[in-house]
Amino acid sequence: MTNKSALQRRIRFLLLFFAFALTVSGLTAIPLRWELDLLDQWFGVNSFMSQIWPSMAEWISRVNNSVQNGYGQYPLLAYGTDWLAFEHVVIAVAFIGPLRDPVKNIWVIEFGMVACILIIPWALIFGVVRDIPLFWTLIDMSFGIFGFIPLWLVRKDILRLQTMT
Repeated sequence: MTNKSALQRRIRFLLLFFAFALTVSGLTAIPLRWELDLLDQWFGVNSFMSQIWPSMAEWISRVNNSVQNGYGQYPLLAYGTDWLAFEHVVIAVAFIGPLRDPVKNIWVIEFGMVACILIIPWALIFGVVRDIPLFWTLIDMSFGIFGFIPLWLVRKDILRLQTMT
């Protein structure tokens, strides 16, 4: 049986990890042009990746070209990804509640778990609508799976903590 303070530390660690990962993943949407240009140089059609995984290399170059041209001609498009970053940060802030009182705010964890599950049908539906390759849709869906795991562990620990108090 885990003692109460060790359980609280584990809950706190997993929540901080999740909130940090969510924030960082959101903030990467802000320097998107620069990041995609770098990614294209490293893994695009003119890199070693085109020998290993040609469809991935082509996709990276296509996305980079689209963003460079779209943002270059219409900088206002970047405003959408700025808001995407903001939304990630705001959602991460919601996890302050469970950090303060995990038992009382378990609903935030459950909300996060539902959001992670919803990534899968969302990616599948809009992946088809937007003509996204399946391998990229699977990568997008992995964010939901990898996000769900720490939240599931936190929920399990909170329920255990609840029985201790």
